[in-house]
Amino acid sequence: MSRIKPIEDAKGKSAELLAMVQKKMGRQPNMMRTLAHSPAALELYLQMSNVLGGSSLNVQDRERLALLAAKKGQCEYCDRAHTAIATMVKVPADEIGAARDGHSVDATADALLKFSAAVIEKRGHISDADFKSAKAAGLSDAQLLDAIAVTCFNLFTNYINHVAQPEIDF
Repeated sequence: MSRIKPIEDAKGKSAELLAMVQKKMGRQPNMMRTLAHSPAALELYLQMSNVLGGSSLNVQDRERLALLAAKKGQCEYCDRAHTAIATMVKVPADEIGAARDGHSVDATADALLKFSAAVIEKRGHISDADFKSAKAAGLSDAQLLDAIAVTCFNLFTNYINHVAQPEIDF
């Protein structure tokens, strides 16, 4: 049962933001309707999502990182949501499972996952070896910074879902 119930009839800024979600997704997921209690939190979520869409990482790699963060963050809501999204953006089914475990057959995706796993596990205090390994795999500085941003964004949603406990609607 949800600790913070999703808003049924949003008003003001929250209503405007949820209308944007409806237009883009064709629905208003429970997590976003829960965030709508705070227009600032919902707007932050939507702006971060939009900005990260323009990062140096392709949508498949962003979804792989989201799956990794969901597993490491033990967030069932995020895992279910990003499994659905990863499927929609054509991440192969075997790659979805591998991403959760921090692996990929794609060399760039694998390096991103290993780097992000280290960032999560070490709370950003990665070793020189972790950094050198990512660079040796060919990751650019932009990719490293974008991987951190995508990872932190997904940990943000993990924490929201842990506290609010929205009903899983994916």
